Amino acid sequence: MNILALIPARMGSSRFPGKPMAPILGKPMIGHVYERVAKSPMLTLTAVATCDKEIFDYVESIGGVAVMTGNEHERATDRCAEALVALERANNTTYDIVVMVQGDEPMTHPDMIAEAVQPLIDHADVQVTNLLGKIKDAAEFEDRNCIKVVCDLQLNAMYFSREPIPTRCKVDQIPMGKQVCVIPFRRQFLLDYTKLAPTPLEIAESVDMMRVLEHGMRVRMAPTRHDTQAVDTPADLKKVQGLMQGLDA
Repeated sequence: MNILALIPARMGSSRFPGKPMAPILGKPMIGHVYERVAKSPMLTLTAVATCDKEIFDYVESIGGVAVMTGNEHERATDRCAEALVALERANNTTYDIVVMVQGDEPMTHPDMIAEAVQPLIDHADVQVTNLLGKIKDAAEFEDRNCIKVVCDLQLNAMYFSREPIPTRCKVDQIPMGKQVCVIPFRRQFLLDYTKLAPTPLEIAESVDMMRVLEHGMRVRMAPTRHDTQAVDTPADLKKVQGLMQGLDA
């Protein structure tokens, strides 16, 4: 299989402007994400999809691959679909699976790519997967930047929310899960996603995967054994800097 990893990144984050270029241990965050993702042996190519020349120039300066996209995209998934088409045209190839890794996941471990992709390899009917992480404590459960997910008994997502789900009253009995933004798509499903109309709950929750669920399709969740911390705020950046000291990948 030809497997492409795409890392969407833009400077205009409303919660943390300039976030992709924010330094962690002396290196811009997007550099950490790119280098760690590219270590996965499953990948044919890793590239950054961006509408900002500053990010594009930095990625090229470290020997990476970057693709300029339009600046109109509201969803990272739509940005990745545009980059996929551009890379296939430039490389005269077709990719079977596209793994979207958000540019604010600097603790991504290369093994997480395999964890996320495996359900697509094992099950022909699975079109898109998300990594599923464990929520560590009550503070994370209440944090609106943490996207919570509840699943059915086959590990298909039932709902994603920035609010605490499932019910608070039995959190000591029911596993609390979060979306980790390593998201593989089958190629055609990613392109079809961009043709679907945005949906009310997608907009309300600001979660790309709600578009899939609201149009009646499934998102398979894939548990990860790795702990990660996304960077949504400057406070997260300081926390991640401490956590990344001494990481082996």
